[in-house]
Amino acid sequence: MSAPIYVALDTPDIERAKAIAQRVRNHVGGIKLGLEFFMANGRHGVREMAEIGLPIFLDLKFHDIPNTVAKAIQSLRPLEPAILTVHAAGGRAMLEDAKAAAPLGTKVVAVTMLTSLDASDLRSIGLSPDPHEQVVRLAELAQSAGVDGIVCSGEEVAAAKKAWQDGFFVVPGVRPANGSIGDQKRVVTPRAALDSGASILVVGRPITQAEDPDQAAREIEATL
Repeated sequence: MSAPIYVALDTPDIERAKAIAQRVRNHVGGIKLGLEFFMANGRHGVREMAEIGLPIFLDLKFHDIPNTVAKAIQSLRPLEPAILTVHAAGGRAMLEDAKAAAPLGTKVVAVTMLTSLDASDLRSIGLSPDPHEQVVRLAELAQSAGVDGIVCSGEEVAAAKKAWQDGFFVVPGVRPANGSIGDQKRVVTPRAALDSGASILVVGRPITQAEDPDQAAREIEATL
């Protein structure tokens, strides 16, 4: 991996996604494609993006009964994504089946708690209002289920890393020190996330909405 940064191309416009990816390709380690892109462009769109030559992180956050998730992941096998996401809250059986269904070289990582949520959001859905506690609990579940790692904010990654030394930790909600946090609530700088144990960083708007995406990616890379 040339850099631990995966650029989040959260757009339905495949030509825009390609243009940004081509501009930043020398300063990122991969491309993250989420629901917005996938619903507009499907598997064909993922194949087109893969032609750019960067690893693909397919961020579809599966959360359903184990059999449904397994079959959905099996349908994506020909794409051979570098990384796939499922929700840890789907439970042990779902996590186990997701990993079993994934291509051999694909890392399956479990989303613990979205970085757009905070303590009040947890309380509103009947969970303990401690994000740290929730992330650590779901990280332990993910590890025991045999998936490769988790998605968590930079605020919790150090604790997760301490408990799971060889885990693969994806940290979204990363923002440069002078960047806008947008709709994120639990954010850290790229350098702080890496220092805390992140394996890769997901960076979207600070790069994709910059006047010069290539320069923005370079500046973030320089802090690492």
